[in-house]
Amino acid sequence: MQVDPVACSSVTPLRCTHIPVHTPQQPMDVLPSRVFMNGNSQAVRIPAAFRLATDRVQITRSPSGDLIIHPCPPQRGQALLDTLAGFEPSFVASLEVLQASPSPVQERESL
Repeated sequence: MQVDPVACSSVTPLRCTHIPVHTPQQPMDVLPSRVFMNGNSQAVRIPAAFRLATDRVQITRSPSGDLIIHPCPPQRGQALLDTLAGFEPSFVASLEVLQASPSPVQERESL
């Protein structure tokens, strides 16, 4: 494809501005760690300074090849499920019977 230099001469050249995506207020902490095998999986020891408050993470790889660890939030509702698991089976069965029986029709004043 041919470009017409006369037609392009009126175009203002673009100015590129670099906007940093991450501008830390202070330098990032860097601590050495150890990589080891755990069964058939490779594992990384996480120093106490970087301890995670979760038992699940997502790992992504940046375009430059760096690994990024994202802590997953705790499963919502897990505390409720744990509490419900503590009820006696007879209590749960009685609730199921009550739920299965139809509720009586309520009588109300007419409007």
